[in-house]
Amino acid sequence: MDIEEKQADLIDHFVNQASALQGSALGPLVAEATSHPYLFAFSEILTVPSVLQVEGTTNSVYLDVLRLFAHGTWSDYKRISGHLPQLVPEQILKLKQLTVLTLAETNKVLPYDQLMKELDVTNVRELEDFLINECMYAGIVRGKLDQLRRCFEVQFAAGRDLRPGQLGSMIQTLSNWLATSDNLLLSIQEKIKWADSMSDLDKKHRKEVEDRVEEVKKSLSLKKLQTVSRPTLTSEGMRRSTLNLVE
Repeated sequence: MDIEEKQADLIDHFVNQASALQGSALGPLVAEATSHPYLFAFSEILTVPSVLQVEGTTNSVYLDVLRLFAHGTWSDYKRISGHLPQLVPEQILKLKQLTVLTLAETNKVLPYDQLMKELDVTNVRELEDFLINECMYAGIVRGKLDQLRRCFEVQFAAGRDLRPGQLGSMIQTLSNWLATSDNLLLSIQEKIKWADSMSDLDKKHRKEVEDRVEEVKKSLSLKKLQTVSRPTLTSEGMRRSTLNLVE
């Protein structure tokens, strides 16, 4: 079972559980969801009515935690940690994994220095172990560790929950990509037509050359034939002609 299938089952499980809970009872569920090793999407849980109802109450911290794991990073948590519950090790690991996914959204070559800063990692060995054991083995990213260039080349990264307002930007990006693709297709079609026309011209030119060569061959053959068939005087004939002239 791949990560998407595991997540789908887990999302259904936590959504059903959240729907049956109210207020402070959501605390343990939020902690379990944000600690689960195979769950990396939280927007569906955020839309559960009972979860939304804690907004503005003393239990709104649970909603804030879910929003952090849906859209935030480790750096975001450090900035607002005073307003949130202290995270357990499993939650810290999860948030750092999600941070890598966020960085991979905008750049497919991630410098080690940037990663160490964003993840609070002190050395390259620790960083590479984290990327291999906690990210690549988990199936959320695939890529290549380049020790010479000190960077992580991302080949695949799982998507995170869409941030508020991000959908419109994504639609615009896809529209721009579609327009670019249409223009590229049109350009390719025009080049194909040009190549076809050049091919026809080339064939026509080749035919003209071949016809001209045949004409030259025929002309040379005719001249050769005329040269061969022209009467020539033998030595005896030339002697008699000379005598006739003398007489």
